Amino acid sequence: MKASDGLRKNDDFRKVYKNGNSMANKLLIIYLMKNFTEVNRVGFTVSKKVGKSVVRSRVKRLLKESYRLNVNKVQIGYDIVFIARENCKEANYKEIESAMLHLIRKMKVHK
Repeated sequence: MKASDGLRKNDDFRKVYKNGNSMANKLLIIYLMKNFTEVNRVGFTVSKKVGKSVVRSRVKRLLKESYRLNVNKVQIGYDIVFIARENCKEANYKEIESAMLHLIRKMKVHK
């Protein structure tokens, strides 16, 4: 995943929240919307409810790494937003990766 493949602008995030489908498990929430391009654009959100900046940064790094290592398991052509829930602050990498793959399978965008 290149940096250019990410969702960056607030309007992009809002569009996915408004028009996309969502699903959740105990660690993550996923919003998914078709973007009709040849790339997936992915965004990650970690609220202040999760913890202070050090904790939020750690959770965001774990989310990005989980997606990066499993990007080949996701179909192409979607805007995806992952939102970390409060339970993420205690979770390790394997739990976050498992939660992410679970949501990808439940939304039926896995290869």
